Amino acid sequence: MAREELPQLPYWDGPLSHPFYSHVVKRVLDFLLALILLIPGSIIMLPLAVWVKLDSKGPVFYRAPRGGYHNRTFYILKFRSMVVDADKTGGTTALGDPRVTRAGRVMRRLKLDELPQLFNILKGDMSFVGPRPELLLYTMQYTPEQECILWVRPGVTDRSSIVYIAQDEIVGTENPVENYEKYVLPNKNRLRVEYALNQSFGLDVKLFLETIGGVFGKMKGRHPENP
Repeated sequence: MAREELPQLPYWDGPLSHPFYSHVVKRVLDFLLALILLIPGSIIMLPLAVWVKLDSKGPVFYRAPRGGYHNRTFYILKFRSMVVDADKTGGTTALGDPRVTRAGRVMRRLKLDELPQLFNILKGDMSFVGPRPELLLYTMQYTPEQECILWVRPGVTDRSSIVYIAQDEIVGTENPVENYEKYVLPNKNRLRVEYALNQSFGLDVKLFLETIGGVFGKMKGRHPENP
């Protein structure tokens, strides 16, 4: 089967803060940490893979194109948490979305569906911390000021992931795509730009720890912005 032709992304090659950290140090740290986490991660991923397979028809993994590092499109990897072809009926997950599987509801709440992105990190497509990669539909609409988002590695988490950890509650059940584009996407892009222009080791550590706190907070029924 012929490989899918991916679109050319908007181009930006401006300056970065801490470029040596961004291009070299961070990549080494990401690779080593992903390698260390791969063994305990695999212990968790194996039963999750079986659960996904038994819970609903379809593949174990969800693989989809996203805007990536140095303007290159890559395929993000997740455990499939929705029914097959769910993305053909809309890219935004609504509150109580019926497309989400039983296993998917648990994995999404605990962010376990993101675990396969360890392989994206090892490959160099992603980082632990960086602008959360967006659907190509929205990536192709970046303004010149927003194109810097594509000049740092996308991450498993970033400030927007923490602020919008309960995104489904924000977009609601009525017109979730419209609500996402109107109330969420502009601020997400602002936060992504802010990160891309101010990336540093200290900021990455801060966001990594805040993400862990945010996941535990969500498990307890509270949000980072509403402790």
